[in-house]
Parts: sequence; C-alpha cells; structure tokens
Amino acid sequence: MKVVVGCDHGGFPLKEVVIEAVNALGHEVIDVGTFSVDAVDFPDFTKKVGEKIQSGEAERGILICGSGVGAAIAANKMKGVYASICHDTYSAAQGVMHDAMNVLCLGGRVIGPELVKVLVPSFLNAEYLGDKTGGERYARRVGKIRTMEEENDA
Repeated sequence: MKVVVGCDHGGFPLKEVVIEAVNALGHEVIDVGTFSVDAVDFPDFTKKVGEKIQSGEAERGILICGSGVGAAIAANKMKGVYASICHDTYSAAQGVMHDAMNVLCLGGRVIGPELVKVLVPSFLNAEYLGDKTGGERYARRVGKIRTMEEENDA
C-alpha cells in the first residue's frame, strides 16, 4: 500500500518515526514534507496529503501537526478524505473498519514515538468492513456520510 505522510513543524519531530513504522510494515511512503522544524502552515501540507488520497496515488495518509486538531479539520474539508485524530489503537483501527477513515491525524506535541509505533500498525492493518459480508450497517452509515458530503459540495 502507498501511504502519504505529511506534517507541519509541530509534527516534524515525529515524522521519521511514522515513516519508519510505515516502512516496517512493508508499505511505500510518499513524503510530502515539511522537511525541517521551520514554521509552516499545516493546511498546505494537509492539502498535499489529501490530493494524493483524492488522486488515488495513495490509499491512506498520515498527518502530524502540533495537536492533530488542525490537520483533521483541514483534511475533512477535502472530498473523499476521511480523517480523525487517534491517540489510541482502538480508534485508529475502528475508524478504518467502521467509518472508512483513510487519514490518521496525530498530535506531535501530544504523543511520543512509542505510541506512534503501535498506532500506525493499528491504522494500516485495519480493513474497512463495509465491503465485507455482514458489513451492511457500516456501508449504510458511510453512505450517509458520503451523501452529506455531496449535498454540501458547492
């Protein structure tokens, strides 16, 4: 799987740990920056991650900003991008399994490297259940989310 990774300066210190965790699972990383601790605006890197998801170049994305909040808000403004902050393994997996989450948002100033090493596998190893037998309720719910997205597309 191709996984796009992006961050702002607040997330930069954890970015290499995220990349190592993705690579350890055998996935390919597309790194869209930032590439230093110099101050940048998180929406710029959120957009780069979202565009890779939208184009199909990447199946999943991981965003890291200071808290994870700004990245999640910005990412969810992009059609077809379903992002959430997850600082626990249950939410990182269930977000994919039940809600078709395709972007994991992390707070670089909230969590540390050891938690990243378990969150990334929880997110990337999870599969959306709506496409599987018995997953009708998940598909119905995600369908309603997609309808909301279409209705609000101006």
